[in-house]
Amino acid sequence: MTITYEGNTLSSYIDAVEYERLLPAVRAYHEAMVLKTRDARYLGWLDVVEMEDVLEDVQKIAQMLQASTDVLVVIGIGGSYLGARAALDALSLELARSANGLTVEFIGHHMSAWEMARLMQRIKGRRFSINVISKSGTTTEPAIAFRLLKDLLMAEVGAEEAKKRIIVTTDPEHGALRTMAAKEGYLSLAIPPEVGGRFSVLTPVGLLPLAAAGVDIRAMIEGARTMKAHFFEAKDDLADRYRYAMSRAILYQKGYVVELFASFEPYLSGIGDWLVQLFAESEGKNQRGILPVRTQYTTDLHSLGQYVQEGRRMLFETMLWVEEAGVALMVPSTPENLDGLKYLEGQPLHAIQREAMRGVMLAHHDGGVPVSRVVIPKLDAYHLGALFMFFELSVAMSGQLFGIHPFNQPGVEAYKENMFALLGKPGYDEKREELLQRLRSFVGEGYRL
Repeated sequence: MTITYEGNTLSSYIDAVEYERLLPAVRAYHEAMVLKTRDARYLGWLDVVEMEDVLEDVQKIAQMLQASTDVLVVIGIGGSYLGARAALDALSLELARSANGLTVEFIGHHMSAWEMARLMQRIKGRRFSINVISKSGTTTEPAIAFRLLKDLLMAEVGAEEAKKRIIVTTDPEHGALRTMAAKEGYLSLAIPPEVGGRFSVLTPVGLLPLAAAGVDIRAMIEGARTMKAHFFEAKDDLADRYRYAMSRAILYQKGYVVELFASFEPYLSGIGDWLVQLFAESEGKNQRGILPVRTQYTTDLHSLGQYVQEGRRMLFETMLWVEEAGVALMVPSTPENLDGLKYLEGQPLHAIQREAMRGVMLAHHDGGVPVSRVVIPKLDAYHLGALFMFFELSVAMSGQLFGIHPFNQPGVEAYKENMFALLGKPGYDEKREELLQRLRSFVGEGYRL
């Protein structure tokens, strides 16, 4: 059993004929993806899961780290850390049972001096290694973090030993990190040039931290391969395989412009963050696209739930549901019934959660919210790999159905240009003066850097 999408709950909002009308476009985009007749330079994420040598290289370095390191500090931002962090969160129960891996810390995805200082305090005096992840090596947030942590590492173990504890994951040929790795003799892994950051969790970007932490990355890749084979097999059921992508496109045309990813397991909150980046960067272009947001149930039913139930009707819900709990906990019996829970005594907590999920689906549906589910049989490495591939293939399709290029992200550079200018980066003098004038108009002539 693998990942399944249950979209029959959308029948009140989408007619069967609407799916049929989309099928010619789906078929054309599907064939183009399978045959790589377009966008081939962005589709490396489909190939890397088939590369056995990549797995072997990652596992060798992971085993070395497990023998010499207590803490692996992963430096990266966006797709360079979100996928790995999501997987470690999702598999935390499984990893706690195995206790074979090391501790993984993530940094370089913000500029908080407070958080950086806290991390440095935690790892000082411990055996730690660094995995810095960046295609260019010049992205501001991870580059600053790398400078600080490299200095700390050298102060702890000396310059020569520090070189042995730094692993670089970067472009195979170009960029500042590739040059640095060659100069200093750092161990390195390659990010395939044909893979964008948000599609990189199943490449060395995500696989090394996961393998070091004790995740069975072979099982994860096998799950991804199985899902890819399911989507690409030569059978005439494309409507079923791409039902989720098609549903999103149809709902968007009807004015549902916000997708709420709702999980019932706190362990899936990181998957929600990964999904937000995957869909926002892939589809938020040309003043179009669905806004992805995530929520945690049942927690947020006591806050955000009011808006979902009765607020503006512009959102639809995609629920992430895990069939197997992974742990058995029963509601205990008590002689008294002061809390009114007598009717729940002896019931598994996961079974109660299931009924809560069903009740939420019905309530939100009745409130005018289109609701569907992605069902995960259990939280293990195999099914997580399948889940990653399911959503990557889905966004590749839905973006094209929106008439949007799903693989680039031109808008992410806008804030960087302003930031560089305001920080005084060479070559930005003219833009700096322009921005300072604009800021003064916002907050008054007394504005100073």
